[in-house]
Amino acid sequence: MKIADAMTPAEELVTVSLPGSRDDALEYLQEREFSSVPVVRETDEGERYRGLVSRDDLIEHPDEDDLALLMREVPTTTADATLHDVAALMLDAGTRRVPVVEVDDDDTLVGIITITDVIRALAREEVGTDAVVDDLSNGTVNTTYAGTPLPVAEREIGLADVPYTVVLDDDAEMTGMLTEADIVAVAEIVEGEEDAGASMAGDDEDWKWESVKAVGNRYVPTRNVEFPGEPTSAFMTEDVVTVSKRKSAVEAAQLMITNDIEQIPVVSGGELAGVLRDVHLLEAI
Repeated sequence: MKIADAMTPAEELVTVSLPGSRDDALEYLQEREFSSVPVVRETDEGERYRGLVSRDDLIEHPDEDDLALLMREVPTTTADATLHDVAALMLDAGTRRVPVVEVDDDDTLVGIITITDVIRALAREEVGTDAVVDDLSNGTVNTTYAGTPLPVAEREIGLADVPYTVVLDDDAEMTGMLTEADIVAVAEIVEGEEDAGASMAGDDEDWKWESVKAVGNRYVPTRNVEFPGEPTSAFMTEDVVTVSKRKSAVEAAQLMITNDIEQIPVVSGGELAGVLRDVHLLEAI
């Protein structure tokens, strides 16, 4: 299957333009719940592609407001390449969206192919595989306690370098799922200086922020992304979709597309056995 058959064409894309600010990209990512947005610049020759800004970039560089400095270069592809080609490219480059450019002009954007587009093709059995969930899933699971303040959970996700955390209750049982998309959806732009964690919990609250902050108290100047201080349980998805280790990669892809999710907890015998991410499904293609 060719990329041209699965990509979103340029005329249907929403982009952000240079010069621009963090606010421009954040607004797009919050409204669309996408992982990144293409950046373009208007020139005398027309609109020219310049790079991508991702939700990771916004979270990892909270002090930077200039869109040009937040932007990253990523590999590109062309419309005549195959989904097998782009799946391999995504895995190798660690990217979720690949700009599609003209064959002889890599500044002319003709579309975007995303990991969701590839997983959708897999769900429709437009690309073949015999893989099962147990072959692809990761047995290492990132977890967070339900009472953890959201800013702490956000840092845990960042340090774990995964876009999710499985939320556990008082009995260490899975009670929900929190993703980067959930966090970006409630992020707020603030100005000035912010004492890291100062407003997250008082001395009389069950959660003592000072005990967490003790690993390295720091004052973060001009931090302009702020997250609500309420517990993670207030922002997580409670009705978690799960998948059995014995299910096929195609069935897992169908669950992801149907439920509009990027990862699924894997269960075996009623117990949490791992997590299958959409990126893992690329290995099946």
